[in-house]
Order: sequence, then structure tokens, then C-alpha cells
Amino acid sequence: MNLDEYSALDGLALAELVRARQVTAAELSVLARDAAAQINPKINAVVELWEDDQAVLETTAETTFSGVPFLLKDMATTLAGRQVEFGSRLAAGLTAQQDSALAVRFRRAGLNMIGRTTMPEFAASTTTESAKDGATANPWNLRHGVGGSSGGSAAAVAAGIVPLAHATDAAGSIRIPAAQNGLVGLKPSRGRTSHAPAAETMNGMAAQFAVSRTVRDSAALLDAVQGAAPGDPFVIAPPRRAYLDELGAEPVTLRIGLLVDPANGSKSSPQIAAAIDEVARTAERLGHSVEPFSLALGLSWQAYVEAITVIWAAHAAPWIAGVAEATGRLIDESTVEPAMLALYRYGKSLTATDLVRAEEAVNLVSRSVAKHFERHHLILSPTLPQLAPELGEYNAGQSELDGPAWIRHVLDEAPFTVAANLTGTPAISLPLAQDAATGLPIAAQFWAAFGREDLLFNIAGQFEQGMPWQQRRPKVWPASVAE
Repeated sequence: MNLDEYSALDGLALAELVRARQVTAAELSVLARDAAAQINPKINAVVELWEDDQAVLETTAETTFSGVPFLLKDMATTLAGRQVEFGSRLAAGLTAQQDSALAVRFRRAGLNMIGRTTMPEFAASTTTESAKDGATANPWNLRHGVGGSSGGSAAAVAAGIVPLAHATDAAGSIRIPAAQNGLVGLKPSRGRTSHAPAAETMNGMAAQFAVSRTVRDSAALLDAVQGAAPGDPFVIAPPRRAYLDELGAEPVTLRIGLLVDPANGSKSSPQIAAAIDEVARTAERLGHSVEPFSLALGLSWQAYVEAITVIWAAHAAPWIAGVAEATGRLIDESTVEPAMLALYRYGKSLTATDLVRAEEAVNLVSRSVAKHFERHHLILSPTLPQLAPELGEYNAGQSELDGPAWIRHVLDEAPFTVAANLTGTPAISLPLAQDAATGLPIAAQFWAAFGREDLLFNIAGQFEQGMPWQQRRPKVWPASVAE
């Protein structure tokens, strides 16, 4: 197998070749490392590569992903003895003490975890441009960013280094980089994947999973890793059948609510609005009913953002303090970037009453959003209202912002995604269009009621056939298959 063949295949196809003894898992690892050597200097997506997981390579015949190379985002899912630095100078050199539950499940699925990817500092941004690791460039257009906070994982998958990679999502951090890099990005329901042994992040707003190039890879991976670990505070009913089976099942006829502009009063760009209109027309051609609607959050956008800011800052402050204690470093301008330093200081000023009031606001949002799913099976919107910004644009002026102003900036850049985090509901981003002028991907988000990932995979499979994206390739791709 050469790089041309390797990078063109998804994870399940590579695993099938391993099981058929047409290629070995060790050979796949060499190809992934060769791809990284070619591509990473151009996009800066991989922080570190590790030696192969020999235990995985020895058991590939019995697993779903049979030694397929896989990268971890630089947080949350950990391997004992491996560094985990959260994209921060404050955490430089920090080493994980144990394997996380999700890492164990990735290994059991056959994934060969070979390294870690770039991210914005402490995941509090939707661009991947950190002081510690530098900016990660978009494989489709190197002048632009890759989104965040799972930006390095998304860029590595989009550029053909690995077919899928770990990602996390507390306000859109799986779906946003998936959208900006032309990938499939599913945020699962709360409790669908485990954070063990860590506590649930941001009052249950965060989820862990992956980004991939095909719907079937995402479905098969969720089949392999879903379910609670002992002691998890959120436990969800298992799916009624395998998610991978949803792709071959009879298409479900769905009522879809269409949301083109975000709830913050801004407008989606003309090219994105036009793309979502075409997605809606395709949904109708596929037999679904689509009707425009307005998203009721149960409170004003300002109150909505304030509640999210309190939750975010209240959790960020002790997290950052704990990292400082573990590394013996001071929390100041030399170790923490301006936006996170401001968020840390704001978090320290909050009271328990502030957090309880924010939780009450989240309850209002959850109750209000749930009513939408009594009428609609799914909500369709853009994943993002604008194309990926140019590198340097997103972070310009961050030193002048306090903690609340920074989170307002983050949410104004990505206003469609965070409601699914607050409510614990699943949502998927699909790369259904492309901007002609810049070459950048344009994505649609489908959002479902709690626990209904089955509906998301069912419709995602339909759109993968009806508006296929596999024939598109970014400008940055392994040299042997470059056009």
C-alpha cells in the first residue's frame, strides 16, 4: 500500500484490508507517519507522535478498526505516561497518570493511538492558534484557520494523515472544526460517551467523540465506545440497534425545522445561506418535510450568553489553578494567554449563587428547546454563519477583552452550536457544500432530541449519498495523490 491508497480510504476500509492480510497495522502506522512528515510542516496539526501501541497491533484481527492510526486531542482522553498539555504553556510537560475510560475503549476498538494534536489553550476558543504550539492552518486554504477547539484533529483528518481522530465538544468544538475542514463531526448526547475518571465538564455541557471523513466511520466508532463507565453521573439508554445499521436501514421520513440565521440577531453570510437552502431542497427531494421556524431559547441572547459564561469561567478557574499546582508554575502573562487569564480571573470572582442562577437559566433553555422537538424530528441550520476566518483575525484584540467579553466573542462566532451542549442533545455537522471563491467547506448541522443519534445517522447516510463530499480533496494532501 502506498500513500495514495492509504489516504483515500476511511478507517473501516483500512481495517478490512488489515483483517484480510492485504496490509499490516504496522504498515498503516508507517504510512500515517509518512503523511505527517509531509503534511504537518504545512498545517501544524500534530504536536507529538508516539511509538505504536503494541498491544493493539497484536489484537487487530478481532477489532472494528484493526490497527487504524488515530490521534488524540491534547486533552480529556489520556494515556498513562503520555503528555497532556491542553495547548498551554502553563501545562507544558504535564504527564497523564492513567488511561482514561475512552482511551481504553479506543484501544479495544483497535485504534492505534500514535500521537496528539493541536488545540487552543484550555479549549476556550473556536480557532486553533495557541501561544504554545502556534497556529494550525486549514488544509483547504492555508491562509485560513481550522476552527476549534478540536482544530488539530480536524486538520489532520482532512489532510489525510489519519482517517479519524479524537475530539471534544463543550460549545461546538467537534462540529465547528469539522465544518471548517470538510468532515463529519458528531457531538453525542450527554452520557453517550464517558469522561471517566474525570468529572463531567462544565455541568455536563462537554462531550467527547471524534471527527472523521465518512458517516460510517463515525457510526462504527460510536458503536464501539458508547456507554457509561462505573460511577458516571449521566447514564443514557443504549441505542435500539447498532448505529452502523442506521446507514443501511429504510430511510425515515422526518419533519425538519429550518433555521438559517442565528438567535443572536446576526445573519448568515449569503453563500452559507444559499448552501443551506440547497440542503433544505435536497431534504425535500429525499422525502422529508422542511419548514422555517424561529428558535426559542427561553431567555434573551444576552442572558443566554451570561449563563454560559458563568458556567465556563466557574469551571475554568479551578482547572487552571490545578494545572498550576501540578506544574509548579505561576498563573500570569508568561504562562497563560490573555483571553484565558481574563476568564480565570472572572471565574475566581464568581460565587456559588452565580453558578446556581446560571444552572437555572440552563434549565429554562432545556425546557424551551425540548418543545421544538415535539413538533420537529430534527432542526437544520448552518453549523457556522460565516466561512473560516483568516489566521490572526479571530484573536485580534483579545488582550483588550475581559472574561465575559471573550466568551461573547466565541459565541457570536459560533452561535448555532452551543444550545446542543446546554441541553445535552446530539448534533452532527456534515460537509455538504464548498465556497467557490476560497475553496473552504460549508457545513450543515442537523440537531436531534436527546438520545436520537439514530436519526442523525439515518439522515447523514442519506445526505452522504444525495450530496456526496468524498470526491473533494483539500489543497494540502499527501504528495503521491496531489492533483
